[in-house]
Amino acid sequence: MEKLSAVIITFNEERNIGRCLKSLDWVDEIVVVDSGSSDRTVEICETHGAKVVKSEWLGFGRTKHFAVEQAAHDWILSIDADEEVTLLLKEKIQSILKNPDATVAYRIKRQAFYLGRPVKHSGWQKDYPLRLFNRQNGNFNDREVHESVEFNGQVQYLQEPLLHYTYPTISSHIQKMDRYTNLTVEEHARKATILGSVGRAFFKFLKMYFFKGGFLDGRIGFVLCFNSAFGIYLKYIKLWEKRLK
Repeated sequence: MEKLSAVIITFNEERNIGRCLKSLDWVDEIVVVDSGSSDRTVEICETHGAKVVKSEWLGFGRTKHFAVEQAAHDWILSIDADEEVTLLLKEKIQSILKNPDATVAYRIKRQAFYLGRPVKHSGWQKDYPLRLFNRQNGNFNDREVHESVEFNGQVQYLQEPLLHYTYPTISSHIQKMDRYTNLTVEEHARKATILGSVGRAFFKFLKMYFFKGGFLDGRIGFVLCFNSAFGIYLKYIKLWEKRLK
């Protein structure tokens, strides 16, 4: 069986990282790149036997690229601190590593939770990030935000789920939107208007809530779609604000 390195980037993730690491107790190596955590994140990682590398924040893409470079093995499982590998996914990955094809990477179905409740619609049901790959054929790009793996080869899909405990509170969602929109504004110089910002947010809500079935997720679906639409407004109104300076 090929050896596997799990790579994680962290910053003040003491609420999540323990659950994530417990789900990785079967991998050959866990590499954590920490960007200045002031809580117990590093201590928890070391308790679980992870290799902790400290690094300044380089942006999501470059930091994850750096994390992959720190791994001892070519096969990489990239996972976020607020995610958890299920038993089914573990068994599937192990079966792949018994007879691997280095030219194949894998997108993994991600089951998200919002405010602690599973989200089965709203567009989130089609979330398949590329997380399992051989670094000889690919790695993360250098994007500041919305990073992705650029891979030279065939990509397949795994249905065995990766659990994603995103946004346990409304505050956590708003804080992350504020952070991400700030990074997006730094990365782009596109024009934006007040009316355009409102319009984009309105259509985002329509798309998620009606066209992608957010209403089927009940009250949680409405809050998720509304807040996601607000995030779009926030991004474009910040781009408008940038041109005032």
